[in-house]
Amino acid sequence: MKKAKIEIEGMTCASCSSHVEKELIKLGAKNVRVNAIAKKAFLETDASESELMDAVKEAGYKPIKVEFEENSASTQKQETRKVEEEPKGDAEISMWKKKLLGVWILTTFLAVVMYSDMIFKISLVPMKFMTPIMLILSFPIIFIFGFNTIKSGIKGIIKLRFTMDTLITLGTVVAYLTGFLSFFMEIDDFSGVSGMIMTIFITGKYIEAKAKGRATREIKKLLELGAKYATVVRDKKEIEIPISEVVLGDVIIVKPGEKIPTDGVVVKGESSVDESMVTGESVPVEKKKNSLVIGATINQDGVLEIKVTKVGKDTFLSNIIKLVEEAQGTKVPIQELADKVTAVFVPVILVITVLTFFSWMYLTGYDLGRSVGVAIAVLVIACPCSLGLAVPISLTVGSGMGAKRGILIRKGEAIQTMKEIKTVVFDKTGTITEGKMSVENIYVAKGQDKEHLFEVAGSLEKLSEHPISKAITKYANLKKYSKVTSFKISRGKGLAGVIAKKNILIGNELLMNENKISLKGFEKKIEEFEENANTTMIVVENKKVIGIIGVSDKIKKDSRKAIMILNRKGYRTVMLTGDNERTAKAIARKVGIKTVVAKVLPENKKKRIEELQRHGMVAFVGDGINDAPALKQANVGIAIGSGSDIAIEAGDIVLAKGNIMGVVKAIGLSKATFSKIKQNLFWAFFYNGVAIPLAIAGMLNPIIAELAMASSSITVITNANLLRFKKI
Repeated sequence: MKKAKIEIEGMTCASCSSHVEKELIKLGAKNVRVNAIAKKAFLETDASESELMDAVKEAGYKPIKVEFEENSASTQKQETRKVEEEPKGDAEISMWKKKLLGVWILTTFLAVVMYSDMIFKISLVPMKFMTPIMLILSFPIIFIFGFNTIKSGIKGIIKLRFTMDTLITLGTVVAYLTGFLSFFMEIDDFSGVSGMIMTIFITGKYIEAKAKGRATREIKKLLELGAKYATVVRDKKEIEIPISEVVLGDVIIVKPGEKIPTDGVVVKGESSVDESMVTGESVPVEKKKNSLVIGATINQDGVLEIKVTKVGKDTFLSNIIKLVEEAQGTKVPIQELADKVTAVFVPVILVITVLTFFSWMYLTGYDLGRSVGVAIAVLVIACPCSLGLAVPISLTVGSGMGAKRGILIRKGEAIQTMKEIKTVVFDKTGTITEGKMSVENIYVAKGQDKEHLFEVAGSLEKLSEHPISKAITKYANLKKYSKVTSFKISRGKGLAGVIAKKNILIGNELLMNENKISLKGFEKKIEEFEENANTTMIVVENKKVIGIIGVSDKIKKDSRKAIMILNRKGYRTVMLTGDNERTAKAIARKVGIKTVVAKVLPENKKKRIEELQRHGMVAFVGDGINDAPALKQANVGIAIGSGSDIAIEAGDIVLAKGNIMGVVKAIGLSKATFSKIKQNLFWAFFYNGVAIPLAIAGMLNPIIAELAMASSSITVITNANLLRFKKI
């Protein structure tokens, strides 16, 4: 199955999302997530583009385009986003603004005609012309400016798929028709009121669109970050070309103050780079030859020559945008409650409206006008707008805030789960530490020499990509490597091979014990290295220890601070590592971790997480390929963005910056976002719980009812946007 994204026009509420979702599921699509705010659907499917478009049309909405995620990561040409065009959110605001202007001009005339007695103490229009004028003025408000709403509502009625538009359509059209009925029977004329109801509805939609625009503006900012042009070296000349024409392998020149056009590696020059816009890190990062750089970051004080390594959809910025968009399309478990309510809400309200109408007819001695007025009030006040917006608008704001700070929420459910977390488990290498190993201590056995030790160690370690292997290879700095045969990697233990017909082993005590290598006489030296937080690599030639290499890894600057904060907040912090116990405990002491689980082979990390989960929910923080199973097993997997793609794909939350203060911020953001979700759901349920009985009791005029309905949606969206001011 391929991942797909569909842009959809016409969705206004949770019921709309539900209808689209059902049609896509009928096609056999999996993991379908439809976001009415973002106007997008995310899914996994085998269906074609035309089949997906037909499904959206069948649901009653307009598909704009379908995008399938490319499996290949070797795209040669950039696929740039045209940020010069008006963003869809801005286009929506512009559309509602034009409608708003039109309806209020007409409504002002309508109000003057209807209430001239109260305003001017004189009737401007004779009573016999009052109804025709109200019908004329209300017609364009409802059937021209409100055409899309009426069209959507009628489609829903025909297909028995009821949405918010269904209630507005029934409320305004029934009210409008009372004007015609008043010519033939005794009935209150609500034709003028019908126009006012649609005007208030359109006003609410405009304010809603503005607030939604604020909620999604982080995505727009990310889209606008990318450079539009790049200076590349071709045929030994510097030329400026559009970013879309940059290809893999190009060398680009970036001068001080310029944006780095795309991801790459520095091949010449030194400078500091401001990466705050994509990582949330305020301090500029020093770059020199072989340093990796991220597109859209700003070069500060030196000229850099950068070889392009990623373009288009493969770049770091594009991946951030994709992750945030997907996060905004995911669902939080608590939303299931809201979805279940909204799925039955509109049909139930229609039944209640009919019962209310007949009850009032009976109670008022068949006063048709009064009964119709109460029924209209029930219809327009009961739109489940605020209920449908409560969760997705909070998630949209929260995920946008996270993106700005380098915290990418890949799965919405992590927001709800995070508040239940009791234990935070950290991988060691590349998570707590920098993952940049260096040789710190060396012990050469009696009768051996250092040169031979590193000739053997460097030749064998050259064949491995492990950070420890790279550190030893770099230190050995051999001009010529010995030929290695029968090379074998023992994951989590070490390496084996044959050099010059001699059996060589390099690894930890586990590997030595497996091969029955005696460490007698070396125990104190091994202990000494490990007490100094060194990972010890024992080098063996033909079953005889010829030396010990102590490799150390610097602790990240903010690891101590992050773990201190977590400890203070009452979280249990645990280190899970394949390293030996003494080294692991030495590092744990430095950063403040109390519990250490050492000597864990990669395949057993998942099992250890399961054991910890017996005592409560667990978050796991890791960066390597071997961390992926543990990230998946944990209740919340937090992947370090500087780590492997597999680890990132397995994480529920991704930290764009490798530092683990991001864990503290992610927990704070999750709690703040979920708090807003709960507040919004409370106000949505409270509003409907109070307003609907009042409407049934005949205590609300239809205009007041519509005003209250619009206010409830605006309240929910405004409350979600207040999340921006929360310190996380």
